Amino acid sequence: MPRPIIAAIHVDALTHNLSVARQHSRGAKVWAVVKANAYGHGLDNALCAFSQADGLALVEVDGAVTLRESGWRKPILLLEGFFRAEDLVQVKQHHIDVVVHNSHQIDLLARSGFPAGANENSGKNVVESINKIRVHLKINGGMNRLGFKPAQAAVAFQRLQAIDDVEIVDMVMHFANADDAFNTNLPLAEQLRRFVQAQSAIKAVSETSDVARHSSLCNSASILLQDGLNTEWVRAGIMLYGGTPTLATAISFDLKPAMTLSSEVIAIQDLEVGDAVGYGSRFIAPTAMRIGVVACGYADGYPRHAPNGTPVLVDGVRTMLVGRVSMDMLTVDLSAIPEARVGSAVTLWGQGLPIDDVAHSAGTIGYELMCAVAQRVPLVVDSN
Repeated sequence: MPRPIIAAIHVDALTHNLSVARQHSRGAKVWAVVKANAYGHGLDNALCAFSQADGLALVEVDGAVTLRESGWRKPILLLEGFFRAEDLVQVKQHHIDVVVHNSHQIDLLARSGFPAGANENSGKNVVESINKIRVHLKINGGMNRLGFKPAQAAVAFQRLQAIDDVEIVDMVMHFANADDAFNTNLPLAEQLRRFVQAQSAIKAVSETSDVARHSSLCNSASILLQDGLNTEWVRAGIMLYGGTPTLATAISFDLKPAMTLSSEVIAIQDLEVGDAVGYGSRFIAPTAMRIGVVACGYADGYPRHAPNGTPVLVDGVRTMLVGRVSMDMLTVDLSAIPEARVGSAVTLWGQGLPIDDVAHSAGTIGYELMCAVAQRVPLVVDSN
């Protein structure tokens, strides 16, 4: 028998959450973000669930090629662009859009000089293109990760415009604090002001270009919380998978969990007052109690740093983690679940237990938990 832990992927929930993103997007087109193997849910599952998205966005070049070879014909966007000159051959062969966020990338584009045959590919499932490389110009609005600062935007635009193989599609920016619009270090309004400054600079150097009118700004937080923002495209990420980037619950936005990590109780221990549990003996039984040993540990992706009290479901009843998470096991309090036994069903997160509840208790975010599910945990598509 295989070890009793699985991650069930709810494809219907993924599709539902995409519809929620569209409802909040004021008519904008939706990039469904599928980086990190679709946040741990599987690219193949995302491809099926997000068939009605206007485009798919990710950071892995090989993943973008896989999507094309799997039959996706709509736009694909590389959110970090390309990393080396060799990537550009794949980008052009497979008609993949790229974000350009630094001068080094512009240098590579300017030197690319695609040789004859660069667009040839015999694979029947591969998009062949003689079109220009579609570039999305990234603006640094103050987050200071990627992008050109407003004062650099016009020069970057002019350099790109001078490259025959390039078509500049729009301007993009990423909000640092869309869930905290009045953040004292970087308010949302200040990021928008800097974006408008970059737009104005580009308009000033190119009266014929309409690039400055087209934008992609909104991530999940701004889609859900900033309804007044009008952009041509939005980038829906964590919300598609049933998590929320805000302190509000996912269910309050009608988002459904798309992954349920489940296991079973594999052993039960009866403790007396003063008995310790697990490595470091960090939990001491305050009274006589039963604990269940669950087949899930940090090697499966469960956070080792999760503290006593982190919520867990056993046979549908909410209880809590006790003791330190080990590599392959964790322990839970069964005191209020007298009917629990070896083989009882355990939900670590998902249907019945929001992943954000677990993440907040563990001092992290739902994104990390989804993406950290280990390869040894089978992904099973939920057919219900």
